[in-house]
Amino acid sequence: TITPGGRTAFNVALQQFPDLDRPAAPRTQQLDAALRRGIAYTYDTLLLPDAAFLGPRQSRPELATTRDDCPEWRAGGADALVEGVIGRDDASGRMVVEIAVWEVARCGRVFHETYARRAAALERSALQMADDIVGAITGLRGASATEIAFVSTRSGHREIVVMDADGSNLRAATRGNSVKAFPTWLPGAEGILYTAYVTTEPADLFVSSRSPRVRAGRLLSGVLPNAPKYRGVFSPSGESLAIVSSIDGATELFRLERSSKSLRRLTHSPSIAVAPACPPHGTKIASVSDRSGSPQIFVMNDDGTDKRRLTYQGSYNTAPAWSPDGRWIAYQSRIGAQFDIWLIDVEGAVNFPLVQHPRSDETPSWSPDGRRIAFSSTRRGRADVYTVDRSGERLERLTEAMGDNTHPAWGPYAR
Repeated sequence: TITPGGRTAFNVALQQFPDLDRPAAPRTQQLDAALRRGIAYTYDTLLLPDAAFLGPRQSRPELATTRDDCPEWRAGGADALVEGVIGRDDASGRMVVEIAVWEVARCGRVFHETYARRAAALERSALQMADDIVGAITGLRGASATEIAFVSTRSGHREIVVMDADGSNLRAATRGNSVKAFPTWLPGAEGILYTAYVTTEPADLFVSSRSPRVRAGRLLSGVLPNAPKYRGVFSPSGESLAIVSSIDGATELFRLERSSKSLRRLTHSPSIAVAPACPPHGTKIASVSDRSGSPQIFVMNDDGTDKRRLTYQGSYNTAPAWSPDGRWIAYQSRIGAQFDIWLIDVEGAVNFPLVQHPRSDETPSWSPDGRRIAFSSTRRGRADVYTVDRSGERLERLTEAMGDNTHPAWGPYAR
């Protein structure tokens, strides 16, 4: 075990998988490259160089339930060994991959799975496999196969754009002349909910879908008719939706039950109530209100009861984002003339800056494994999307300075 930057990491020996069905096809190399990309994405796992292998570079054609070569892998510096094989395509033509992960110290198999995936989606499938491998080794699933949505002006309009977690494979999720804002993912990454400002119409909520189970288009045409809907956030289960709307000139929070379509008003105040954020589990909602005289983060039950102020340090705190383990809320706090990213525990006892810079860092969003946070920053002039470890280390810029790239929303694990 080595500790780069104070973090525990595991050396992983990844063998190349033989292709029993198409030995001459490049699938072995393509799968190996994508698995390496996915395993290396999480700094909790480090790939052992091939030169350190004391065992074979390629896995055996048949995976065994026991092995006697663990001492050789341990002597080469491996903490874990990943072996696998590309088997015969199944009846529907899907590529079949069998994977096993071994803990070298005890020479025990800790993971074994067989995947059947479309060969056309080989890279995406390999990243999902890599995330499972990371989970078997570290106890926490990886997030290399997840995606980040954000608002970009690179096309000349404010559109929703999606990219892979490492910033690659950019593609547009929306098109049109309306102004798009506040992307948030549907559970299972089946689509993106966003706000659109259409000419002569109040702001409304729309869905960009990638699943036959989700209908694209306007989301809640019969809910709060003629009232603007500035923002919507699904609960992690997808059973309810927190909505920001304006009633009688006041911006308020509502909760909609999707099955019954029942609507409940959560706030009743002349002060603003915006930026709802739901925890991964439980029945709470974090939001922003200026009832104390300046924007601060408050937490309440999801029925609107037991409201309490969470942030007291700083005069302008907004954009709360709940961590996947439910222990932390990331938010932006104005320090002088710019915003920094801060973390606060849900009881308000621990509060500290995660990212500080003379330029503004804004709108944090957690990765689904809780290891990293995406945010928008103007540190290079135009706004770009960055990610950083929850420890404040390993800052990376994901977007090029083409237009402004803001309001990142890290997607959940896909179904």
